[in-house]
Formats: sequence, C-alpha cells, structure tokens
Amino acid sequence: MTAFTLHTPETAPQEARDVLLRIQASWTFIPNLHRMLAESPVTLKAYDALIGLVGQSSFTPAEQQVVYLAINVFHECEYCTSGHTVLARRSGLSPDVIVALRDEREIADLRLETLRRFAEGVVRERGFVGDAAVEAFLEAGFTRAQVLEVVLIAAAKTISNYANHLTHTPLDPFMAETAWVAPGNRGQAS
Repeated sequence: MTAFTLHTPETAPQEARDVLLRIQASWTFIPNLHRMLAESPVTLKAYDALIGLVGQSSFTPAEQQVVYLAINVFHECEYCTSGHTVLARRSGLSPDVIVALRDEREIADLRLETLRRFAEGVVRERGFVGDAAVEAFLEAGFTRAQVLEVVLIAAAKTISNYANHLTHTPLDPFMAETAWVAPGNRGQAS
C-alpha cells in the first residue's frame, strides 16, 4: 500500500498551509482528510471551496447531511460516512434517519427518502436519472435549484470519497463511536 502523508501546516506544501491554518482555526483541529489532501494544494482548495459552497445551498443543514450520507454510503467511504454521521447528529437529523442512511434502508420520512433516493440515483446513474426522477423530486417539495445542488454535493463527495479510497485516510479520533464498515469490507473486518 502506498503511504500518503497526513500533513501539518509545517509539512504541507506552501500553497496548502493557509487553508490548513484556516481550517484549524475554525474547527480547532485539522481533519485527516484535509491533512491528506494537502499533498495536492489545488485539490485541497477545490474540496474546501465546494464544501463552503454547499453550506450556502438552499438545503437545510440536515438535508445536506442526508445527501452527504447517501453518497458516502453509496461510494462505501468509511471515513466520510463516519465523519458525516457526527455532523448529521449536530445538524439535528434524527437518529432513525441516520441509521437508515448508514444501513441503506428506507427512511420513514417520505420527503427525506425522496432526497436520499434522488441523490443516490444521480451518483449511480452519473446524472442520467431521467425526467420522472426529477419530477418526483420536485413533487416532493424540492426545487430546480436543489436538483443542481445535489450535483454540487456529489462533486464534493466524489473528491473526498475517491481520495479516501486511494489513500486509506485513517479515521479521526472524534469518529471513534461512529465508525462504519462498508459492506464490501464487512467480511474482512474482525
């Protein structure tokens, strides 16, 4: 396995240092994902910018977490599923919805289930979900802007999920109680 460095502001390439310092000041620590992405300052900056833009989307924080978790679970990203479970709790998303997302089970709340299905479909079908799926999404009370904001979140999660797969980013300590094992790895976990 190729080892990737978990950079600090002192070890990161110069172009990544300000981003890491800003994250540290905001979060009081630097998540391992960001430390690993610092190897490529342009990738770190792209991910950081996209995540910031998601925060400006018209989705509520809880709805954002539904989309994040749906995509993380679909991509089988253990790091992001574990981390977004913590963020989903902080957003006020109910525990039963979080469990359903992590276990790939139907969400009882029809609107959130529609959101989950649409987000997963966009990723699975690479955007080719068809007009019926878009119409069902709109009929559930979402907007045309939110159709495109799902794509924004998918772009951010594609960067982090794929990078984590390639680099085997270790979980941060705050994720210990929310650790998640991807279905494809469950036979290997013991």
